[in-house]
Amino acid sequence: MPANTQAVELRELADEDLVLRLREAKAELFNLRVQGATGQLDNNRRLPIIRKEIARIYTIMRERELGLSIAPSEVA
Repeated sequence: MPANTQAVELRELADEDLVLRLREAKAELFNLRVQGATGQLDNNRRLPIIRKEIARIYTIMRERELGLSIAPSEVA
């Protein structure tokens, strides 16, 4: 997963790719939380970055659901 994904990059993805990115981000967040609980977490700053990325993905999915933006596959 990229270090910091911008919203512009996420908007270029299809719906299926967004769902895949969301699953990956949630899995990484879970692993980071486990590492934090066991004292093995090296980079504490990664947690809020992943949480913000999850929020960005949810926001883009909601925009598409409301019709405020469209997926790239729907444009063609």
